[in-house]
Amino acid sequence: MEKLSYMKELVGRLNEASMIYYSKGSEIMPNIEYDRLYDELLELEAQTGVVLSNSPTQQVGYEVLSDLPKERHPQRMLSLDKTKEVSALEEWIGNHEGLLSWKLDGLTIVLTYEGGRLSKAVTRGNGEIGEVITENARQFANLPLSIPFTGKLVLRGEAVITYSDFHKINETIEGIDAKYKNPRNLCSGSVRQLNTKIAKERNIRFYAFTLVMAQLPENAENEENAEKPASGSMPGSMPGSLPKEGFRLRSEQLGWLRAQGFEHVEYVRVTRENLSQTVSSFAEKIVTYDVPSDGLVLTFDDIEYGKSLGTTAKFPRDAIAFKWRDETKETKLLEIEWSASRTGLINPVAVFEPVELEGTTVSRASVHNVSILRELKLGIGDTVCVYKANMIIPQISGNLTGSNNVEIPQTCPVCGRKTALRNENGVVTLICENPECPAKQVKAFAHFVSRNAMNMDGLSEATMEKLIDRGLIRKFADLFRISQFEKEITEMEGFGEKSFRKLCEAVEKARNTVPARFLFGLGIPGIGSANAKLICRHCGNDWARIQNLNTSELVEIEGIGEIMAENYVAYFSDEKNRKQLEELLAEIHFEEIHDEVENNRVLEGKTFVITGSLEHFENREALKELIERLGGKAAGSVSAKTSYLINNDNTSNSTKNRKAGELGVPVITEEEFLELAGKAAGGPSGNDELEGPA
Repeated sequence: MEKLSYMKELVGRLNEASMIYYSKGSEIMPNIEYDRLYDELLELEAQTGVVLSNSPTQQVGYEVLSDLPKERHPQRMLSLDKTKEVSALEEWIGNHEGLLSWKLDGLTIVLTYEGGRLSKAVTRGNGEIGEVITENARQFANLPLSIPFTGKLVLRGEAVITYSDFHKINETIEGIDAKYKNPRNLCSGSVRQLNTKIAKERNIRFYAFTLVMAQLPENAENEENAEKPASGSMPGSMPGSLPKEGFRLRSEQLGWLRAQGFEHVEYVRVTRENLSQTVSSFAEKIVTYDVPSDGLVLTFDDIEYGKSLGTTAKFPRDAIAFKWRDETKETKLLEIEWSASRTGLINPVAVFEPVELEGTTVSRASVHNVSILRELKLGIGDTVCVYKANMIIPQISGNLTGSNNVEIPQTCPVCGRKTALRNENGVVTLICENPECPAKQVKAFAHFVSRNAMNMDGLSEATMEKLIDRGLIRKFADLFRISQFEKEITEMEGFGEKSFRKLCEAVEKARNTVPARFLFGLGIPGIGSANAKLICRHCGNDWARIQNLNTSELVEIEGIGEIMAENYVAYFSDEKNRKQLEELLAEIHFEEIHDEVENNRVLEGKTFVITGSLEHFENREALKELIERLGGKAAGSVSAKTSYLINNDNTSNSTKNRKAGELGVPVITEEEFLELAGKAAGGPSGNDELEGPA
């Protein structure tokens, strides 16, 4: 009875965590802890012979809760069995050939094409019933809406948001850390939006992994492509046809899908002999891989052999998932810091004795929210297990002591006013209710003076906190009057005459700025650096137009959604904001932007990645800004979409250079970039208009 009672407890905890993770895009339990409890439940079910009806071991997806239309899948979609042992993969593959591919960490989607056009898209849902998201799927960045094949095609794949896009979205959406902790959660929420414009803005991508069915239209002839295609590829002359004898190999199917215009998961053909080496190769890649992945998938290449194995109640037998065995270290929890943000959230951060993980030293890990803090039963002095999620992000996976003695602060660590616990979608967070909390002000001021905004060098958060605490600055305009407080500032710890002079020089330099930097610095919810540039460019950098845009005008600007527009208009409509803005505008001067540069979109359609040190530009942000002003895009990692990698050491063996070499992406120096931009603009190499500050 004791085991059965514990099993019921496990089922309840796992189901709650799964529902919140899959349906609501939030977390109350680390993934590694979920896996541990899941394995524990499996073992108890094997020991007792009891499987509860609502056990997660019998479920394959999330409970469908949204207002999207629902649809039952023609056949139940199963999840995959999993292992963390390479030896288990070797035993599983036996003497057969297989395909080893990324296990992408997004949302599984089933697509149907009829007559050569996308007719339906459905999420996996709970494996039996999914949600119809056809209109949102039409917004996926890389999904073909029409294909050469005119019969009925059904395929499965994963919708994902890349890490680079995730970071860009985090920059532009105020308070997103309260709702989305990783690209998978953001993708899930984006795919299942009722507003298709939001799905479009999130740059969701689709990678196919399974061809379910390809049926020729009635009375269609298939004579041209009667020859059986070579393994892993399809004849390119007739992409709308099928091989006469059907597909024998999964690699053939993926090759055919590629010919239809789909991107598919990256895979490597493997046998028992090269499996371990191939897994190691994937493990090396994941550190810089831009598409979220939480493991690998191994399938039999021979389709008929895989089908002959059948399925279990939950798993197909023709595929198995490999989950990374995270390097885990035990360490001592020293304290929990409570970090206040300008959104009002107060997030717990674990500080522990430093440990080496995946080649680096870590001593801190975000605990994200109060729900996870409670789930881990954290206490000062506890022995905790630390790992890097997907070999990248430090996380606490478990607590060996479980003293559970961390007290939730009753007052804000910054302003001392009362805090409150908020339960939103089952996730408990701590907030400061004081609208005048200096933490909110400190973060807002730090944002205003940051590099991409007003760029006031020397005004760190610590310095800002001291200035606010002493009442020297209360609003943005006060920053430009800081010279009158020489005595007070030079007497501050860490400050002297030299520091004060540098601070005043930085403030004076910041008086001359451009509208995009100023707009971004105001901290309007949803208006990040990229969106600020879009808005200002749309208005010809006329500040009067910029601050008086209405909602309908804003949503006409590509990349600006309704929520962003509403926040924008609300900010400029607020009487207090307008008064402070008027005072602030009296302190600054907008530099004239030369039309020949601003309106010259010579880099339109080109994507650049920057690495290494720079000679002609003050920093990477300055070079990125020029690329964007000339119509190009600046990305964080090299991919097949990259046009050029900018690296002054174009012979280096860096990760980005190697990736560029693999993909055939040209590596150019700064000089070559300036020549490219200068020639395209009709000017000489090194044109003063094109160069950044020396």
